[in-house]
Amino acid sequence: MRGSVTHPRSLPGPARTRRAVGAVASAALLLPLFGAAPSTGATSGSAAGLQGAFAAAAAEYRVPQSVLLGVSYLQSRWDAHGGAPSVSGGYGPMHLTDARTALTTAPHHSGGTEDSRGDDARPPRHPETALPEDAEIPSRLTTLLQAAELTGLSPEKLRTDPAANVAGGAALLAAAQRDLGEPLSTDPAEWYGAVARFSGADDTATGAAYANDVYDVIRTGVERTTDAGQRVVLPARSGLTADTTQLRHIGLRVASAAGTECPPTVSCEWIPAPYAQFGDNDYGNHDLGDRPASQSIRYIVVHDTEGGWEGVVNLVQDPAYVSWNYSLRSTDGHIAQHVKAKDVAWHAGNWYVNAKSIGLEHEGFLAFPDSWYTEAMYRSSARLVTYLAAKYGIPLDRQHILGHDNVPGPTAGTVPGMHTDPGPYWDWRHYFELLGRPFEATAGKSGGLVTILPDYAANQPVYTDCVARGEPCAAHGSGAVRLYSDHSETSALIKDVGLGTTPTTGVNDISSRVSTGQQYAVAGQWGDWTAIWYLGQKAWFRNPAKQPTAVRTSGRVITPKDGVDSVPLYGRAYPEASAYPAGVPAQAVSPLPYRLPKGQKYVVGDQVPGEYYHAVTFATDAHKVVVGKDLYYQVQYGHRVAFVRAADVRVSAS
Repeated sequence: MRGSVTHPRSLPGPARTRRAVGAVASAALLLPLFGAAPSTGATSGSAAGLQGAFAAAAAEYRVPQSVLLGVSYLQSRWDAHGGAPSVSGGYGPMHLTDARTALTTAPHHSGGTEDSRGDDARPPRHPETALPEDAEIPSRLTTLLQAAELTGLSPEKLRTDPAANVAGGAALLAAAQRDLGEPLSTDPAEWYGAVARFSGADDTATGAAYANDVYDVIRTGVERTTDAGQRVVLPARSGLTADTTQLRHIGLRVASAAGTECPPTVSCEWIPAPYAQFGDNDYGNHDLGDRPASQSIRYIVVHDTEGGWEGVVNLVQDPAYVSWNYSLRSTDGHIAQHVKAKDVAWHAGNWYVNAKSIGLEHEGFLAFPDSWYTEAMYRSSARLVTYLAAKYGIPLDRQHILGHDNVPGPTAGTVPGMHTDPGPYWDWRHYFELLGRPFEATAGKSGGLVTILPDYAANQPVYTDCVARGEPCAAHGSGAVRLYSDHSETSALIKDVGLGTTPTTGVNDISSRVSTGQQYAVAGQWGDWTAIWYLGQKAWFRNPAKQPTAVRTSGRVITPKDGVDSVPLYGRAYPEASAYPAGVPAQAVSPLPYRLPKGQKYVVGDQVPGEYYHAVTFATDAHKVVVGKDLYYQVQYGHRVAFVRAADVRVSAS
């Protein structure tokens, strides 16, 4: 839920990075330490590339190569991230974790002035909650130190040398296999228990979900070029059946999924956010509802946590804080549900969107480009979203699966303070492939729309302000494309009048940025440059035929009705005043500081009635859903969506 990273509030996470090395080393580890001597062949695969490193480590530690490749793919998709740690302090292709470098000290809600409740019918909610500094370090965050003990390799080498990192992962798998009393078999089917243990899970359901994903990868096979340009291949083993009976012996607790709303293919637990009354007629940290019977659920909002797992889970259990429906853990894809889908969590900064959405928080940090999300978390999230979308009739497209950075400010005054997560490093292209809805061209060169679709790894726009204001961020793949006022990178960036600032290349500045999967009407073409209608302007981006950043599509668009110069846009689709019954104050239909000019076209997402959920008291007897007669269209206006009155526009195909 990121707004800015340059002036973070102090909200330390639970696993302090300044803890002494001795304290970390003495923490309870996931696997027992086996006193393996240093291996002369541990990094011998380096010369043959990463594929050779997997072969060498598999042979040295007698782990089936397919198991080693499958585990690594689920952790990192074989990327090394230049030796940079993940959000949970994980390094290299095997995601070996070192809690001393876990990014746990950033605030959960940082920067900006967003009121996560987003309801101007009651006072803003801007919680300031500190996290404990003395929490125990979870064992899943200490596997790099254990790998150092097992291999005799230094922690530094395990962090920075991909071949050594692979060897460390192989040593951990072999140690787990021995600990379970299983032979170092050449048959990958006999390593299910060790794979489940490698996940770092503390319960059998999470370990099983992780192992099942690894074996799915092995069965289907993968071929991929990594972020370091290494081609790695895992041949398919379509007939492979894992020995799942080993799960009974891996020594993890049996966690209950009772009360959760999750698909059976993920591990899920119920950690409820409190509905409690406190203070001067205040309450938190969500609202009770009766969705979808009373109102439809139309959106799923993707967030990142800006904090480590333990701290974030602590926050959502504080009634004075805010809430979201689900949290997802980086190391193993484990899910915690906090708010029932029928109830309204306070997460998106826009009450209209909150009332019609489900919020998912992913363990991660927007402004650290190599604080990468694991494949395990991407897959777990995709399964959850697929399940929720099917259950509640939510279309799987970028008009309904929103980033927090796509949610509009509800009023003109709130626009500058809206958060910008999950940001330009979230891989929407891969995410929608996992959802089974990959983005693709649906029209020829004459198609009137484009879907933004850069190659994530190759697309590396320059961003600044990740670490310090004005300094460039590390080069990294991105799902976002930059917009200019003319067909030249020397021209000015597109300006967002609602922000009232000069546009920059800052990682949190979304004024001149489009993101993978978003759709816009084509406004022009000049060589390798394509123009789209964006924020009331003609915005240009590089789109060369040999390395396209967008593909042509078709769909519905809106434009002002004939005879009208421009029409207003809104951040919420509220009913007309006459629709409110006695006892429910009419809410202002407040235009945003934007106009939709004649001659311009914008892509339509939904047609919806004006709707307002009146829920401003702890007691629910006065809660009411107000539905008006006025209709609105949701449109992709800039980086964020917006709403326009149906009476003001006409719809056409493009």
